[in-house]
Amino acid sequence: MSPVTQLLEAAQRGDRVAAAELLPLVYGELRQLAASKLAREAAGHSLDATALVHEAYLKLVGDRQFDGRGHFFGAAAEAMRRILVDQARTRKALKRGGGAGRQAVEPDRIAAPSPDDELLELNENLDRLSAEYPEHAALVKLRYFAGLSADESAAALGISPSTGDRRWAFARAWLKVAMA
Repeated sequence: MSPVTQLLEAAQRGDRVAAAELLPLVYGELRQLAASKLAREAAGHSLDATALVHEAYLKLVGDRQFDGRGHFFGAAAEAMRRILVDQARTRKALKRGGGAGRQAVEPDRIAAPSPDDELLELNENLDRLSAEYPEHAALVKLRYFAGLSADESAAALGISPSTGDRRWAFARAWLKVAMA
């Protein structure tokens, strides 16, 4: 059993020391995941990888209980997804005059979808996929938002790598059609 899983189990039993020891163990992985997510964002993002990890971790800790490493990283992926979507919605509202300093949108940028638009569209379609195929959506969240590999994602979900590959192929095709 990995040290992360042991600490998660201890934290679940109410051991506050274990909960405090968890962050240093997963911080590097979470920060790396956050950095990879932010690399896809538009320049000038108000969050850096450190801030995203801290915000996501704050959403994760507390009275939450995790059934092991996979559940923890799934929850981390969902927390990062929600933070990035909220940021995209805020930036989009500001571009439409929702803020005090209205920004002019360049005409050639109107036709091209922004990274915020793409993220919001992915978020909506991921919610739709989750309603029909929750196992497939969980895999997408782990791979896209948590940055886990195919094998890591399959292990986190307790499925075989071949099942993970089939679900990944199906989910990608489903999302491609939905976003076309």
